[in-house]
Amino acid sequence: MLFKRRQTESLLERVRIHMWPRRSWGRSSRYVVYRLRRLSATPHAIALGFAAGTFAAVTPFIGTHMVMAALLAWIIGGSIVASVLGTFLGNPLTYPFLWYASYAVGNALLGGKATKKTIDLSHGVFQSSFEHLWPILKPMSLGCLPVGIAMATACYFLVRPMVEAYQHRRRRELHLRQRRAVVGPRGAAP
Repeated sequence: MLFKRRQTESLLERVRIHMWPRRSWGRSSRYVVYRLRRLSATPHAIALGFAAGTFAAVTPFIGTHMVMAALLAWIIGGSIVASVLGTFLGNPLTYPFLWYASYAVGNALLGGKATKKTIDLSHGVFQSSFEHLWPILKPMSLGCLPVGIAMATACYFLVRPMVEAYQHRRRRELHLRQRRAVVGPRGAAP
């Protein structure tokens, strides 16, 4: 096969790379920003799509974030690719903060009756009954709405000017490059 590895990675190695990329989180985040800038949609559509992805990343329903973000971006007219990139805001480093914020806000919206809840997941999530998960999932599901809207709004207003500036600079450089090609190396027309 053309792009197959000579030695397949073990499951432990794949999990380690998912938690901590080979070339650091900084390089991975720069790649996401680079891909976001290179999208050819309007800055408004890209920012809307990224905001949809951010909103989806805040929800506690792991495994559905990318599909949820793509559907939400399609509904509101944002870029679907940008929405998928926006879901990368939710990662193993940020999930604890996002989930805690969602739970705290949801618990406050439900009347603030925070009681200590313990859930035994030693047998797995799917063997546990929904009644055991609902006391935590209910406040998180409700709390993710205001937290997600706030984060999506913040991301929209951060991403849109970035994309506008980048696209403007890129158009200007392309125009200058085309002008140099027409004028020639010595400044005279060919």
